[in-house]
Amino acid sequence: MDFAFSPRVETLRRQLRDFMDQHVVPRHAQWQAEARAGQFPVSFMADLQALARSEGLWNLFLPALSDDEPGTRLSNLEYAPLAEVMGRIPWASEVFNCNAPDTGNIELLHLFASPAQRRCWLDPLLAGEMRSAFAMSEPDVPSSDASNIQTLIRREGEHYVLNGRKWFITNATHPHCRLLIVMGKTDPDGEAHRQQSMILVPLGTPGVQVLRNIPVLNHVAPEGHAEILLRDVRVPLDHLLGQEGEGFMMAQARLGPGRVHHCMRAIGMAELALQLLLERCQERKLFGRHLAQYANIGDWIGESRIDIEQARLLVLKTAWMLDAVGAKTARKEIAMIKAAIPRMLCRVVDRAMQVFGAMGLSPDSPLADFYTLGRALRFADGPDEVHLRSLAHWELAASAERRGHTAAYLTPFLG
Repeated sequence: MDFAFSPRVETLRRQLRDFMDQHVVPRHAQWQAEARAGQFPVSFMADLQALARSEGLWNLFLPALSDDEPGTRLSNLEYAPLAEVMGRIPWASEVFNCNAPDTGNIELLHLFASPAQRRCWLDPLLAGEMRSAFAMSEPDVPSSDASNIQTLIRREGEHYVLNGRKWFITNATHPHCRLLIVMGKTDPDGEAHRQQSMILVPLGTPGVQVLRNIPVLNHVAPEGHAEILLRDVRVPLDHLLGQEGEGFMMAQARLGPGRVHHCMRAIGMAELALQLLLERCQERKLFGRHLAQYANIGDWIGESRIDIEQARLLVLKTAWMLDAVGAKTARKEIAMIKAAIPRMLCRVVDRAMQVFGAMGLSPDSPLADFYTLGRALRFADGPDEVHLRSLAHWELAASAERRGHTAAYLTPFLG
């Protein structure tokens, strides 16, 4: 494994950092002010997107683009350090058309959409002309187990009819959101992983009702984490994505790269949180000494650096494996980063908050937003416990053939 940045990636990384420093970071305060005032998308987003696309910083996340599709065709390993750079400003990814959940939805459509579906939905998403949402989670069941999903999809003549309730559906209140990719059951009595299908539902379809934008730890995201009611929603049969019964398989295909993206953005947030901590502890004095002179602060700095470096290496290994052997073989690594990195982010940000004091809890620093995102990521794409359970299952299965081999390492009791 070689995680050194190639000359191309290093060039893109410098270009992206310069773009962030010159055009994104200086507008962060304006973005916050406009979003809080209810102006969304913010007034400058379209201009920044046009500039990013003109500079070749567009659709950085998708490796397998065709010649007529805009983007850079980077591998997962090549994209990972760029996602880290974007992660320092939570809204920055949208500037480069690299924001979730659109990235995952684009990957789904790229893999499974029909030619007509590609023209209708994929092409506008690749061009940044619209946004989309992935409607899987439900309020009444643990949705990390897809067999629990209650939304029903029944075939009625030349249409599918959908009934159900979804929630925490990211992007659904974005004014440019046009598409819901809905996960539901077409065969509730079938084999557990063949019950689910995915349906493409235009957001304005009769029967689709966006009930509310749910705050996350009392933070309101303007793009939304919406609760959506689907009541007798009718769409033509050609709105089925892939084939009936392939929903679970397609969801798994979507999640591998997306988890790398989430984790690398989280590492970018953790890196910025550590830099903020370092500056703060060298500026402020307590009882006549700079905070940096206290042993516990030094420990926090060292522990944070270790945490970040370990996390980055594990995510880069996972990205490398995705490129080399695919998501199925890399499933253990994908589960490990999904459980490890959000918790790492929360630890690092918590230390920075403690050094900042009350300011760390306020909108005057990004730390509260970072902590909220890190805590939410412990649920998104499956809670920690699901990934840890999977890891335990795989480890126990792998140990079965070696069972008893550790006996030689035990010192026998000699009476």
